[in-house]
Amino acid sequence: MSKTFNYKAQYAVIVTAVDEQDQQRIYEQLKEQGLTLKIVVV
Repeated sequence: MSKTFNYKAQYAVIVTAVDEQDQQRIYEQLKEQGLTLKIVVV
């Protein structure tokens, strides 16, 4: 049985933070600009 995948292309920018505090500062700054954000820790 073959599955069909339907998806909408998404475009993203990854910003590398120095540490958790820097990540939080960057997040808040971008959020204030009205951007849609996702937090990722790898």
